[in-house]
Amino acid sequence: MRKILLLFIAAIVLKSTLQAQSYKPVEAESKVVFVIKNMGTDVEGSFKGLEGVIHINPADWSKSYFDVTVDVNTIDTKNSKRDNHLKRPDFFNAAQYPEIRIRSSRILPKQGNIYYAEATLTMHGISREIRFDFIARPADGGFLLTSNFSLNRLDYKIGRSSITMADKVIVMLSVLAKK
Repeated sequence: MRKILLLFIAAIVLKSTLQAQSYKPVEAESKVVFVIKNMGTDVEGSFKGLEGVIHINPADWSKSYFDVTVDVNTIDTKNSKRDNHLKRPDFFNAAQYPEIRIRSSRILPKQGNIYYAEATLTMHGISREIRFDFIARPADGGFLLTSNFSLNRLDYKIGRSSITMADKVIVMLSVLAKK
């Protein structure tokens, strides 16, 4: 009887860990970073104000989704003059478009803890479909989601074509999601 009770308790615990859960990004332990070449040098920047929902269903990742934003006004490239310029209408136009949003439309498992996401990225008033892989690992009572992907800033009308600034931007995400 004791073994049956222990197996029953173990089954309940296992089932509860595999059920879908909604999480929120933990701002202090997350990073939204970008790198772009400017005049031949890598310029790194970041955004803060990470908010939204990350819904994870470990039993069926196709039922998982995320919808998160960052605050454009928090852009930080360690150069306040450049940061203020990037907030102007010819780049991010932070006054009119204060958020960058990414919302998944599909998540599929690939191998191990690697997943594939299809999402809509909206910035500077332009929404485009993007696809990228990410890693999801259980961490600290939630999940740590990490990814690196690239995009073309001109697709979002961020700045103009330039011989000194690259079109390609590398985005690096490390998001701790907790209840």
